[in-house]
Amino acid sequence: MSKDRVEEFQETRKRLNDIVMEYAQLETKRFFSLDSQVYRAGALSSKMKELMGLVGSMVLRCDDCITYHITRCFEEGVSSEELEEALSISLIIGGSIVIPHLRRAFETWDELMKKKVYRV
Repeated sequence: MSKDRVEEFQETRKRLNDIVMEYAQLETKRFFSLDSQVYRAGALSSKMKELMGLVGSMVLRCDDCITYHITRCFEEGVSSEELEEALSISLIIGGSIVIPHLRRAFETWDELMKKKVYRV
């Protein structure tokens, strides 16, 4: 069975992060640590923080970040309705230039949702 896009992305991301950490000095390691820590539940839930990260990534048009946050939203139990509202906010903030990223975001979500259906 061939790997899907999300699995391929996750494997590539891990491999590349491992390489970064081989060369990383203290400042880079601290940044990566802070990135992990900020998404932990606090006054805001991890789910809400991932949606916020997704909106920011959409507006900044970072496809790797969008794929990462879409996957994390899925893992945090975001509903399709919640995702659509968050992506609508990113479209309003970012404007029409966000549309290509919106397409890929929904494609990733659709892939994740189909895997969920098959697992049940």
